[in-house]
Formats: sequence, C-alpha cells, structure tokens
Amino acid sequence: MVLYPGTLNLRLDSEYSLPARVIRLEAAEYGGRVSVSIVPCSVRGRKAFLLRTDANENGSGDHPKTIIEIATDVRLRDLYQLQDGDSLEVTIDPEWSTVTELSQRSFPDSN
Repeated sequence: MVLYPGTLNLRLDSEYSLPARVIRLEAAEYGGRVSVSIVPCSVRGRKAFLLRTDANENGSGDHPKTIIEIATDVRLRDLYQLQDGDSLEVTIDPEWSTVTELSQRSFPDSN
C-alpha cells in the first residue's frame, strides 16, 4: 500500500498505549527524523495503520497519549467528509492487540 502523505489525528476519550507487538520503522530506514511504531488497523473497513512516534508514546512528544495518528492510502478527511468533532471508529487488528476498538470525537491538527 502506498500511503497518503499525511495522517488523520484523532482525539480519544482516554489514553491509548501501544501494544507490546508493533511494527518498527526506524528513522534511518526511511530518511526521517523520528522512529515510529506502527499497528495495523482499519477505518470503516479500509486498511490503515495507527502510527505513534517514540516521543509521543513515552509522553515527551508533541501529542498526548489521547491522540493517535492514522495513515492509509487516501486522505480520510476528504473521503468521509469528516469535520472536527465527528466520531470515527478505528478497529485494531486483533492479532496485534487486546484492545480492538477505539472511538474518537475530534480531529485536531489533521491533514
């Protein structure tokens, strides 16, 4: 899957911590500035990935643990005509986590 160059940021009702099993993408592997943990998920049946930087996971990053970033092959905001404050359900692939559904209520700082 070729990812859309941007993420949809979602604000959750409670903090979310990454599961023990994640896919790692080190900064050097993609020429970036930060390393990222990735968890397969879906949004309305569309394959996607939950992304979180190491700094955000350990509490020293730009986003609190109530914010998750979702990447997929399209701009989700346009595809689903999402507005700030809309609800959207993200389903974590059950092979990757015991938490399988996340609900959010807003889209702060989204692309």
